[in-house]
Amino acid sequence: MKLPLSYYLFMNQGISWLFIVMVGLTFGLSAKAESVSSVSHAPWDQLLHAHVVDTPDGRSTSVDYRGMLAERAKLSAYLQSLALVKKDAFARLSQPAQLAFLINAYNAWTVELVLTAYPDLTSIKDLGSFFRSPWSRSFIPLLEETRSLDNIEHDLIRGDNGYQEPRIHFAVNCASIGCPALRAEAYDEARLESQLEDQTRRFLQDPSRNRVVGDSLEVSSIFKWYREDFQQGWLGYSRLEDFLSHYSDALALTSDQVQALRDGGLKIRFVSYDWGLNQSVN
Repeated sequence: MKLPLSYYLFMNQGISWLFIVMVGLTFGLSAKAESVSSVSHAPWDQLLHAHVVDTPDGRSTSVDYRGMLAERAKLSAYLQSLALVKKDAFARLSQPAQLAFLINAYNAWTVELVLTAYPDLTSIKDLGSFFRSPWSRSFIPLLEETRSLDNIEHDLIRGDNGYQEPRIHFAVNCASIGCPALRAEAYDEARLESQLEDQTRRFLQDPSRNRVVGDSLEVSSIFKWYREDFQQGWLGYSRLEDFLSHYSDALALTSDQVQALRDGGLKIRFVSYDWGLNQSVN
């Protein structure tokens, strides 16, 4: 039986529309994947701007955890957006974007951990136990695994992944007074270098954590715990003394003290760490 021309025109039009729908779905899924791979850190940035304040001396910051608690839904939504990012999408990001993502994730999840018990704690260590530190608790859905803060810091950020960036120790924040400041803005791919440099200098300029006393340079215990990271060849440096000499202006070292540091005449000593909660006092 011979079918009318209108039938063939209808079928052809139907196939065309089906093709358009399929292409639209493909591009829609692709756009969704792309949006997930380039997750926005704007909500975290807004929370930090609103609830992180400079300490009176300007050397560090404190956190308004009550304010964070009031906006916990916003924090939760941001953390959920991070959890949507797949490993393959993460792998396609630039290294600065990856590092910014991981630092933001670490800091945001640290705040969330504090909020699980706030205000009934004086230190993040209160959230641990005799058998397990708070940093070793696996509760974070990130990059298709359930992770701990230790896993994010030591395996993803510090691990054998090519970042080789010792200044991250002044960016990740452990919710303690002895920690480098929690920055009042999210880390960003385009500005990561300047943000890390600013964080490093700000921390080293704090005489309560780093100072010359007699014939010793007293520095934060961070340099003891992670000494190998500062000796891994960043900018060609293979000694902690080299790294500290690079920031001699931030440490307010004289030229004679710099030479003494390099020659071993200025001994490096490590100061104790204050694990008190970095909360603002309202």
